[in-house]
Amino acid sequence: MPGMNSSQDIVTHALPHAPSIVQRPVRATSTALSVSWARSEAEVREAQALRYQVFAVEMGARLALPKGAPAGLDIDLFDAYCEHLLVRTAGEDGEAGPVVGTYRVLTPAAAKRAGGLYSDTEFDLTRLRALRPRVAEIGRSCVHADHRSGGAIIALWGALAEFMARNGLDTVIGCASVSMRDGGHFAASLWKQIAATHLAPIDCQVRPRLPLPIAHLRQDLAVEPPALIRGYLRCGAKLMGEPAWDPDFNTADLPLLLRTADLPARFRRISF
Repeated sequence: MPGMNSSQDIVTHALPHAPSIVQRPVRATSTALSVSWARSEAEVREAQALRYQVFAVEMGARLALPKGAPAGLDIDLFDAYCEHLLVRTAGEDGEAGPVVGTYRVLTPAAAKRAGGLYSDTEFDLTRLRALRPRVAEIGRSCVHADHRSGGAIIALWGALAEFMARNGLDTVIGCASVSMRDGGHFAASLWKQIAATHLAPIDCQVRPRLPLPIAHLRQDLAVEPPALIRGYLRCGAKLMGEPAWDPDFNTADLPLLLRTADLPARFRRISF
């Protein structure tokens, strides 16, 4: 999910209370992974470092960091209100390795304290008004390039499903970012392809505040959805509408919605 433009100083808040979730190794292909919630500022920094590596270094995003932000981190003003979910490699000796996947989760109560959802800055969410008391927003989702075969995504979604059930939440929203290094043709073609099979009902559709100019882009390319988006769709996610354009990140942001009732049983059965 793209970053928020801000020139304000970093606001220091107490870290949100980390959900009580037991860290447990998860076997994904040939790599053992473990999933846990950040319980300290240092662990949040690890997630922000991975985000910087993926968004700034790999994708070339121009991060508009708050004044005074440490170098090499992706930080915005929503971070202090979010829970941060971490996936790590797990060594043979049981020691936790580096963070290779992360989500941040903004609950309805935390969104009120933050002044709204991050998605409000990119989309008109009017049609979701009735859902908002039960909606968790996931954002800044990313997985290290060496771990995008699916295992890390399954681990993240399994922990998220448990969190949602325990907190009485039934809907997840967020954005999936697609690079526009080719001028946006890939993103427009991807939108056209996914909308044909995974478009949400009209009462769950949203409008971008700065739309990707789809009408002026090619929409007929044969494209393969990126691994993260394939993972979302396999989990039952629906596309809420046309993508927004984020000039700072040079991405097209596809708005996605997932009801936990639509989550495949194999994900809902996972317990950490």
